Amino acid sequence: MSFRGLSSSSSSTVSSMWFYDVFLSFRGEDTRNTFIAHLHHTLLQNDIHTYIDKDKLRRGDEISPTLFQAIENSRLSIIVLSENYASSTWCLDELLNILNCKETKQQIVLPIFYHVNPSEVRNQRGSFGEALVVCVGKFNEDMKKVHR
Repeated sequence: MSFRGLSSSSSSTVSSMWFYDVFLSFRGEDTRNTFIAHLHHTLLQNDIHTYIDKDKLRRGDEISPTLFQAIENSRLSIIVLSENYASSTWCLDELLNILNCKETKQQIVLPIFYHVNPSEVRNQRGSFGEALVVCVGKFNEDMKKVHR
């Protein structure tokens, strides 16, 4: 797939509904200054309009409506699944919104497994599974969200 076909400057009706070509979802402490910095730079060099949250988040902060809007206005989401991705309620809220956009807006979703085995993510085992168990406790008031 060519990213150039996703460009918001395209004249097709489908691409004109997207403000961003790509939304990047990642756990900042795992990947921000390494993999994500290189990926973001490469996307920008190729004129791919990319949303990246540049603010460091503080514990207890909620996802801003602006971030949800960025997800909803992106043609494609890249989810960088790292060892600690699932330990962040913020990341999991982003993921839920991305999956909703995949279903309702036909958003393209590309997972990248960064220092984590895909089977650990799929089966919720290993370090990824351990991080998820910790985070599930934070969602105890909303079991529907946990199952999703």
